[in-house]
Amino acid sequence: MLPDCLTQDVINDFQRDGVALIPAAFTVDWIETLRCGLAKNIAKPGPHRREYTADGKPGHFFGDYCNWSRITEYEDFARNSPAADIAGALMGSAKVNLFHEHVLVKEPGTQDRTPWHHDQPYYCVDGDDNVSLWIPLDPVPRGRAVEFIRGSHKWGRWFTPTKFIGVDYERDDEGFEDMPDIETERDKYDIVSFGLEPGDCMAFHFRTVHGAPGNASTDTWRRAVSFRWTGDDARFVVRKGEMSPPFVDFENCHHQSGDLLDSDLFPVIRNSRG
Repeated sequence: MLPDCLTQDVINDFQRDGVALIPAAFTVDWIETLRCGLAKNIAKPGPHRREYTADGKPGHFFGDYCNWSRITEYEDFARNSPAADIAGALMGSAKVNLFHEHVLVKEPGTQDRTPWHHDQPYYCVDGDDNVSLWIPLDPVPRGRAVEFIRGSHKWGRWFTPTKFIGVDYERDDEGFEDMPDIETERDKYDIVSFGLEPGDCMAFHFRTVHGAPGNASTDTWRRAVSFRWTGDDARFVVRKGEMSPPFVDFENCHHQSGDLLDSDLFPVIRNSRG
């Protein structure tokens, strides 16, 4: 049975395009839960907080991740909201693991772009059963929203990860390509974005290429929490060089390449097989 917010058309959109809009996916109470969690996260950042705005530039763009085990609101959302059911239906997966959560915040007046990239080359996970749910905590009009290239998850191409300050990750040769200069050749790509209100979310595949403009608003933040999920075919992998998040360095990471993710680090949240 599908979650109430999903239709088969939305699932088809996700599987074909690698991205789909899900209106009214979460109630006001769940959005408030995430706002409370984010307030705690900002007041007490985790060890992986990242600053993306250079000194002297306007606004403020920052991120943080892998805090769900210490921020009760994030864990409550992951375990008890409809998010895992939505993820399982989109992936067509019986099993749903929480991979991690990721906070990205652009304060009003922030000019910094999120560079074009896709996520799976950063990650310690292989497989096609995966999805990110990008959940805004503020209204996000299309002009300030994340942009996606439809169908890019099926290109069969893997691009070198880029830090959000514009520097490529240090990687030994894995056959990854440089990201094309999408911004100067936008007319060559099928780019889509969605305006969102709190309660809506965007779902996208780990290999869907995406980027985002700055926050040109003078009074509205762009706060979002992404919950990232894996499914039946996901396996742990140790890539050559730097990875993000750096799970291989976590004290409670005992995985080796080829292992199932199932563990306290990547808990199974739903499993329809029992």
